[in-house]
Amino acid sequence: MAQYNQKLRYPIGIFQLPHADAGEQTQQWIEEIAAFPGLLRKEVQGLSDEQLAWPYRPDGWNIRQVVHHCADSHMNCFSRFKLALTEDNPTIRPYFEDRWAQLPDT
Repeated sequence: MAQYNQKLRYPIGIFQLPHADAGEQTQQWIEEIAAFPGLLRKEVQGLSDEQLAWPYRPDGWNIRQVVHHCADSHMNCFSRFKLALTEDNPTIRPYFEDRWAQLPDT
């Protein structure tokens, strides 16, 4: 049962730190990030409101919330990187993802 819950919690697996020499890997990640919005759009296109409200795991977010979380997370990450590149001592501020998922735009 614990293994089942792990798969639900981490559907693409637990993060593993890449090797120090990640040149080719970095390019692959850039390409995956660039393709992600189109692939995600394709996955949810045509889903009804009822389907978008379906939780993807027990007690988890619904599909609509997961899609919005992807956008929220990527926007926050982008801003954090820009702050880190432009400030001497940037404060990387966390955000309450669970609260964001409850906002009306989700």
